[in-house]
Amino acid sequence: MTISRRSVLATSAAGLAVAAAAGGAEAAQAASPTVLITGANRGIGLGFAKDYAAKGWNVIATTRKPEDAQELKKLAAANKKVVVEKLDVTNAADIAALAAKYKGKPIDLLINNAGIVNDFMNPKPQSFGTLDHKMADDFMHTNVLGPLQLTEALYENVKMSEQKKIAAVTSLAGVHGANYGMVPGGYWYKLSKAALNAAMANIATDGKKDGVIVILLSPGQVRVEKIANARISGMIETPEAIGGMTKVLENATLAESGSIIRYNGEKQPF
Repeated sequence: MTISRRSVLATSAAGLAVAAAAGGAEAAQAASPTVLITGANRGIGLGFAKDYAAKGWNVIATTRKPEDAQELKKLAAANKKVVVEKLDVTNAADIAALAAKYKGKPIDLLINNAGIVNDFMNPKPQSFGTLDHKMADDFMHTNVLGPLQLTEALYENVKMSEQKKIAAVTSLAGVHGANYGMVPGGYWYKLSKAALNAAMANIATDGKKDGVIVILLSPGQVRVEKIANARISGMIETPEAIGGMTKVLENATLAESGSIIRYNGEKQPF
């Protein structure tokens, strides 16, 4: 069989075109900022993933059980810049594996969102006089120690990025200056969010020398799945909360590092 020189040249040109297209896609992806979001399978975390994907960011969306995260998998299938990773923030091995996989990759924005929320439908275990003390460890490991360990593990990734931002989703229920949400009960949730605020404020102090910005986000009472049917006044929809918080993060400066900022841009005293 004789192969003409023209055929060889055509094949080579086609191969180069494919390689160039692939290289162009990789270059475009590398040029886009990267966000890593914990607890991205639903609620606020999923809202963040959808928003940043729509903005063209590279999105590393983590969840404890990727196989069950149907909405997140649909988002990843429709957008090549979205990657779903397994991460239980209370599991040190998961954190170490994720940090090893992304070692040397800049992460412009780390959003610590995963957490246990206050159960408004069953307040008794978190009410004084009927406290379930066995719940305390779960709240502290999920809402405080996990985010602290993950932030420490990925700090160099953030430090080497262009934007250098770390965020944690908190609540006015854990803020002394807001009288802990001015509602009774919720002891473990309030204690864990107050501890999260302290942890992130200290990271902000340590990170200023590196130009790393740390923001504590207060999303308001967002109508997410777990409290969708709760009778709470002043609830807002997820898009409003996400839109407000992404704007806060976009405009955040080093001078604001360590601040608690509400979704509407208001700063909240500790």
